[in-house]
Amino acid sequence: MTELAARPSVPDVSVDPSTGGAEAQPSTKRWVLPAQAKKKRHLGRWIGIPVAAIAVSLAVVASLVLIAPGTTVAGVNVGGMTEGSAADAVSQRLADTTVVIRGADGTATIRGGQLGASLASASTDGAEAELSGGDLGASVDAQALAEQAHAQNPLWKVTAWNAKAPVTPTVALDEKTATAALHDVAPALFVEPVNATMVFDSASGSYTVTPAVDGAGVDLESIRHALQGALVSGESSVEVDATPTVVPASASTEAVTATATQLNTVLDGVGFYVGDERTVPIDRTVAASWITLSTNDDGTYSYTADTAAIQKVVDTLPAAVNRDPVNGSVITDTGGETLDTITAGVDGRALGDTSGVAAAFASQLTGGNPAFVLPVTVTPAQVTKTSRNIVVNLSEQREYLFENGQVVDSFLISSGVSGHDSHTGSFRITAKLTSQNMGNPDLTQAPNYYTKNVPDVMYYNGDEALHGAYWHNNFGNVMSHGCINMPLDKAAQVFDWAPMGTEVTVTY
Repeated sequence: MTELAARPSVPDVSVDPSTGGAEAQPSTKRWVLPAQAKKKRHLGRWIGIPVAAIAVSLAVVASLVLIAPGTTVAGVNVGGMTEGSAADAVSQRLADTTVVIRGADGTATIRGGQLGASLASASTDGAEAELSGGDLGASVDAQALAEQAHAQNPLWKVTAWNAKAPVTPTVALDEKTATAALHDVAPALFVEPVNATMVFDSASGSYTVTPAVDGAGVDLESIRHALQGALVSGESSVEVDATPTVVPASASTEAVTATATQLNTVLDGVGFYVGDERTVPIDRTVAASWITLSTNDDGTYSYTADTAAIQKVVDTLPAAVNRDPVNGSVITDTGGETLDTITAGVDGRALGDTSGVAAAFASQLTGGNPAFVLPVTVTPAQVTKTSRNIVVNLSEQREYLFENGQVVDSFLISSGVSGHDSHTGSFRITAKLTSQNMGNPDLTQAPNYYTKNVPDVMYYNGDEALHGAYWHNNFGNVMSHGCINMPLDKAAQVFDWAPMGTEVTVTY
């Protein structure tokens, strides 16, 4: 327990408010605790501890983000670098790599480095110029290489120090940049390709194509491969032969021909249609005058159609399209199937609104569709159908002609004699001959007859036919070898009246 010490008494001084002065007054003693001595602070020791901790932390962090000492990527020492710094160093290494290219004849040498004024004098006569990976548009995924190197050789991994990171860079070349750089330093190694072209030939009425001609250049893959090899081995310079390669035209014969073929197909079918009928065909030369060819950046072609030019033809359409209907007439069998057309029916039609036709057709032609279907109102033609058929009655020896089920004519005939009876049944006319020799000239052999120039022959059942007979006038009696003999005037009438396929019924 802390002892209490007596503190020496001191007079209390009080102020007399009446006098404004101080007057000594008696006072009692007061007891207080003794003051404790202040401890000394060791600031240096306390500051040193956090500084050391920070240093240790930084070292730990550094060991985590830095690449191990002695690590190389593509010939670049990236030890102690961050991934970002290592990536920059590798990229710069590639950009600075020298490429020496020998011409095909062994006399042209092109050295890498930076493109400069010396390029102006470069040629294939042995003069030298400078090219670098950067000039060739070379690139590599340096960030991925740096990340791979750090992952395999981190700073904290002591066993990885001074070890080569097993990474394989893949170099890419920008084709346009590399070609332009090589062309500048060695133009003699290049032959410009010639694009295919096409024009409309009015003589043939078609688009014709002039084929493309391939050019020549330097094989970029061989240069890329050599540059990648230098990067892998860490070499700052590499030599490679200028390997020639074919440089195809940007507008190939095939591509231009495809466009010409499309346009020629358009010309084949171009016109204004009513349904499937090309009512107003357009001359190929006229249609070609509507087409405007445009050359694309790569030398290929595109095309558009001229609305104003099309409109001139649209203005003539009413006279070419509008018409009244024309009624028709056909011959049918008893089932209504058409056997012959006497008069073809023609539908009437009236052209509708054409205010947007020209623009719509221009757009359609540009898309390769040559058939513009016109807006028309169609008035169908009226077609009269007349059914026809023939009946031969053997008992009556008479032939009947029917139209729409009504007899329009009848007359006597001569059918086959006994032993050569005419066959009964339902048949159709299958062949018609205006004249034919019948029988066998050698009368000693079947059918033991020979008749020349039999008129108006209409076969209906094998060798049985309806025909005219000029060698007798005994109609109404059997006379033939199975055919139906008719008077000459009636045979001519029936020949014209009965179309192919007309039904023939032979009955008793």
